[in-house]
Amino acid sequence: MKLLFFGDIIGRAGRRAIAQVLPDFLKIHQPDFIIGNTDNLAHGKGVTKKVLEEMMSIGFNGFTAGDHAFDNAVASEVFADDKYPIARPANFENTAMGRGFVRLPGGSRGDLLIINLMGQVFLKEPYTSPFTAIDEILSVEKAKGNLIGVLVDLHAEATSEKIAFGWHVAGKVTAVIGTHTHVPTADEWIMPGGTAYLTDAGMIGVRESVIGVKKEQSLQRFLTGEQVRLEPVEEGEVIVSSVLVEFDPATMKAQKIERLTQAVTIL
Repeated sequence: MKLLFFGDIIGRAGRRAIAQVLPDFLKIHQPDFIIGNTDNLAHGKGVTKKVLEEMMSIGFNGFTAGDHAFDNAVASEVFADDKYPIARPANFENTAMGRGFVRLPGGSRGDLLIINLMGQVFLKEPYTSPFTAIDEILSVEKAKGNLIGVLVDLHAEATSEKIAFGWHVAGKVTAVIGTHTHVPTADEWIMPGGTAYLTDAGMIGVRESVIGVKKEQSLQRFLTGEQVRLEPVEEGEVIVSSVLVEFDPATMKAQKIERLTQAVTIL
């Protein structure tokens, strides 16, 4: 089976770019699951029902989030509604809203479990350990059975933390794909035990930007120290960064991981 994962989707430009490239991706790669990170989906800050339904209408099966999960004023409407297959970080401290993991139906064979976790290094919010959290989740969910695979989106800043996490779960999950930095890494491989790993999937955002936001605003912050509002760039050449993982549903082990990158112009 195959799962196609899209990195941090940045606002309107990111959504429109995916809608443009996805039909060809479906024909060429024929994924069984399409999953995307929604941390910046709604104008750069979290999700709304409208944008989530927009992505579901073009074929997405499941979603993950990150540190901006609850930044949007209407996020509670999404996370409180179980009809939306979205996982918020499972290790948010003192956050009961929503689910930290979601089972996506994979037909008679079983479910794909998608888990969202936050890293702790260089991040300000009070997140509990992703290492402890993953152990607890796997202990419970694997005992329930009926799984064909486990995908973990580790939304984290530090590459060392992501790599260490990969080693911690090597052989225990199907894939670990990092998000958050918006900058793709080139270290995809199958770890010992059959776990597909990539430190960061990158973004679906405009190239002429600073990780998806207007470069003038970002430069103003760096040059003056002012906390100006950062807004996503909504048109231009968009880099679509995604990852294709092929796995055996009988063993839950990955067989292949491939980065897929395409550029499209959004006006």
